[in-house]
Amino acid sequence: VANVFFPHGNEQAMVDCKAILERNVKDRGLSVVGWRPVPVDNSMLGRDPLDSEPATEQIFVTNTGGKLSRRQFEQELLRVRKMTEDEAAGMLGPESGFYINSLTTSHITYKGQLTPEQVSQYYLDLQDPTFLTHMALVHSRFSTNTFPSWERAQPVRMMCHNGEINTLRGNKNWMYSRGGIME
Repeated sequence: VANVFFPHGNEQAMVDCKAILERNVKDRGLSVVGWRPVPVDNSMLGRDPLDSEPATEQIFVTNTGGKLSRRQFEQELLRVRKMTEDEAAGMLGPESGFYINSLTTSHITYKGQLTPEQVSQYYLDLQDPTFLTHMALVHSRFSTNTFPSWERAQPVRMMCHNGEINTLRGNKNWMYSRGGIME
């Protein structure tokens, strides 16, 4: 399952990004089961988070026919995520608001410009008694030297950190400039 942020207030970008993601899933030999809007309650959000609140949806992807091992399936999901983010960044720009929070068989990332108390209030899935988890991780530090955004909120896909990414934009630009020579 993937938790995906789509650019705030841009229906066409949402349609285009969904099409890119679905095409990349199919091109890697996987199948799309369907999409689901993630239910939220944004009544506690302040002006800035509300003004940039993304549409959040989940896409469900299957290992068609179980032909791949779990490790191979995870590798294909990573490729799908990277290819989709690169193509969407080329179409919309690198900080458009399109962001795949997680695309893996092992965890779902719920995040945003939220305080720790707001996470379970905002994401209604987390209030559902049938929604089970072995672990929940909440990180409450906001950036102090980069402009806050939904996609930069902690936790990141695989871990949290306790320090600033002082050169976030510089690092991203360095990677984008060398993207053509990487395989």
